[in-house]
Amino acid sequence: MKAKKTGIYRNYLKRPMDFILSLAAIVVFCPLLLTVAILVRIKLGSPILFKQKRPGRNEKIFTMYKFRTMTDEKNANEELLPDSVRLTKFGKLLRVTSLDELPELFNILKGDMSIVGPRPLRVDYLPYYNKKQKHRHDVQPGLSGLAQVNGRNALTWEEKFDFDVQYVENVSFILDCKIIIQTILKVFKREGIHNSEAQPKKFRGSPNKNL
Repeated sequence: MKAKKTGIYRNYLKRPMDFILSLAAIVVFCPLLLTVAILVRIKLGSPILFKQKRPGRNEKIFTMYKFRTMTDEKNANEELLPDSVRLTKFGKLLRVTSLDELPELFNILKGDMSIVGPRPLRVDYLPYYNKKQKHRHDVQPGLSGLAQVNGRNALTWEEKFDFDVQYVENVSFILDCKIIIQTILKVFKREGIHNSEAQPKKFRGSPNKNL
């Protein structure tokens, strides 16, 4: 991997920009956040949030937040039913509109995540990265990233991680702006919707749609 690029934006401006933009978004979307939270409570019950441990920068573990989109229905053996059964129409709507991702704004505000960066994956994926792929954790994970605007679920694991490392090597204000704009366009076009609460398989072998 190339030596890490340094610069004023990456070292001094990216985090303040994340803080300001996430705080502004929380204020602007506060009514929407409250409305979705109430609807999740009514339609899916408690808890309202889906929480999961994810590795952040330097593989530091943090708790990522999303709005819940599945029920907790179980079979006679107290085992969770398949995702396809537990995912409701309301949950699908949250995913299609990406509203389930809104609580991640608080992760960004706290500094666990960035607006732009490699998507944070499961903790149990950590032992499977090769030396190059591990560099995806050299920056804060993001709400969206280079892989998400370049194919997302249509990409192989190797392609996704190549995009992640490419981002790490080329972090810049211009690149972040491009990714943010492309992400907004994809949300409105409803492209690349993913299953955010499914239990993913380890990534060795075939790509997974739970990013």
